[in-house]
Amino acid sequence: MVNLRKKKGVEVKVKKTPKPKTIKPGTVRYGKRKKVGEKQKIFIEKPIGGEKNGGTRMVRVKKLPAYYATQLNPKRRTKHTKNRFRPLRSSITPGTVCILVAGPHRGKRVVFLKQLARGLCLITGPFKINACPLRRVNQIYLIATATKIDISGCDIPKHINDEYFRRVKVKRAKKEEGDIFEQKKEKYVPSEQRKKDQAVVDKLIVSAIKKREDKKMLFGYLGSVFTLRNKMYPHRLSF
Repeated sequence: MVNLRKKKGVEVKVKKTPKPKTIKPGTVRYGKRKKVGEKQKIFIEKPIGGEKNGGTRMVRVKKLPAYYATQLNPKRRTKHTKNRFRPLRSSITPGTVCILVAGPHRGKRVVFLKQLARGLCLITGPFKINACPLRRVNQIYLIATATKIDISGCDIPKHINDEYFRRVKVKRAKKEEGDIFEQKKEKYVPSEQRKKDQAVVDKLIVSAIKKREDKKMLFGYLGSVFTLRNKMYPHRLSF
């Protein structure tokens, strides 16, 4: 590459150094080769005594374990994905009455309170009306209705988050486990803190419903279960 520059009426030839061209990823045409590190030795030669033993023997640098575990512990794999925030549907807003599609409380009408950090929806019956407690539900299992309750004045406790719903499993020693056929499933019992929080949230939601003119109808609406009858098509219904 030659570049001609004029300097006070005189042409001067200036040579340009060519840009390094990549032959393959990690290899440059005009670059220096990277130093390859020395491979670690697996065996080393050690002298041994005895006339008939050959004088030397190859010995491992790192000794192999004398005993192997009967049960291999699973290795924890590193997570390469991040917890992505799932956007909420525009039809679901705080105070919206929704219909549960799946789960033990399917068919019940519940009140949406807020969206948690992991994207799940926090809902309640309230428990006083239809026995549906505070729960986390994915929005794909909710049908949003046109009925909305004004809960802007309701201060939901801030400690009700994803960690609040996590269940702690009690670890037992393997000797105490006994026969697998004799084990019984432990029934979940809500804590006293959960009961207090449920009573607080129920009081807030019920007080918000009582402010409406159609409160009597709304109490019956939340207490009833949604079902499909003959000639009722979901795609034609307006919830």
